[in-house]
Amino acid sequence: MLPDLTGIIRAGDGIILGQACAEPQTLSEALVAQRAAFSGARLFLGVNYAGIVRPEHADHLRLSAYCGAGHNRALADAGVLDIHPHPYSKLGSLIRKKTISGDVVLIQVSPPNARGEYSMGLAVDYLPPAIETARAVIAEVNDRVPWTHTEKLFRKEDFALVVESSREPATPPAARAGETEAAIARHAAAFIPDGATLEFGLGIRPDAVCAALSGRKGLKIHSGTIGDGVVDLMRGGIIGEAVCGQLIGTHRLFDFARDNPAIRMRSTEYTHDPRVLASLQRFVAINSAVEVDLTGQVNAEVAKGSYLGAVGGALDFIRAANQSPGGVSLLLLPAARIVKALSGPVATPRSEAGVIVTERGAADLRGCTLNERMRRMQAISTL
Repeated sequence: MLPDLTGIIRAGDGIILGQACAEPQTLSEALVAQRAAFSGARLFLGVNYAGIVRPEHADHLRLSAYCGAGHNRALADAGVLDIHPHPYSKLGSLIRKKTISGDVVLIQVSPPNARGEYSMGLAVDYLPPAIETARAVIAEVNDRVPWTHTEKLFRKEDFALVVESSREPATPPAARAGETEAAIARHAAAFIPDGATLEFGLGIRPDAVCAALSGRKGLKIHSGTIGDGVVDLMRGGIIGEAVCGQLIGTHRLFDFARDNPAIRMRSTEYTHDPRVLASLQRFVAINSAVEVDLTGQVNAEVAKGSYLGAVGGALDFIRAANQSPGGVSLLLLPAARIVKALSGPVATPRSEAGVIVTERGAADLRGCTLNERMRRMQAISTL
């Protein structure tokens, strides 16, 4: 039986929903089932792996998101998803100012520890500013979510409603790195020195880089997300500690993170703060894109007219890597995605271009003229 949300959520409320692996699926199901009772409510979505929110739910809910990831692409294709094209570092302030409204926040948490403290489990991310400014916080306590070291902990009295569940967290579609991804990772690894602090974007290519770092020493992580690829590196002592906003992976990662003080999850107001990022030396940003043109402009949002990506945090981290002593921005993609002209918007300008990596090699665009950039990019492309 679904919990009754109608006594808490009101017509016209702003609702913020936990995203990706941290989506409270039982609460999401109740939300869409009872949507007519609070018609006109505005629902802000993050990465949508569960697929519970569908286009037909826009009959009573006004849907928005910062990205088209996962099932959000179907919402965007149906014309019912309004996109916030903001850098990730701005989401916290937009939530605090109620530009992105969060009267009610729906979150997934772990069962409490021996001290009665509920952990945020698989994500902190942009939820703390939402929680601090919300009228009500509704929690789904999922016994399959690990207790992790999160910036914010809760007690039962912090919640307007507590719902207990036992269900597998939503996870990204299964994907396995092939020869192309392995070649890209090998070329990228050549730019990662011992002692580097790493950031990983979404997708299999940034995660594949981990498999190419077995000989490194003294690595750290400061990232919006981490995936399964970090587990072996942390177990082997190659990565000593990780600071991130959320975990996006499988049970391999979730089990490793359980009560593990080496993994600490923080708000985007910390992980993406320019002042924090400016303090990092040998900061290496590892991201991917839909396509890159010959001058280094990046489209990370639209493919074949479909909104599937985001401005996201890449630009925040790329700028930090470009300013970091000994740092570098690595942008990973197949050679076929280097194009003469972008088919979508510019998410990262060519003024921030670092090293572009494909299975054919790496093009270091730092300090290059436009003509030299085009020569180097063509050498690693299929053009």
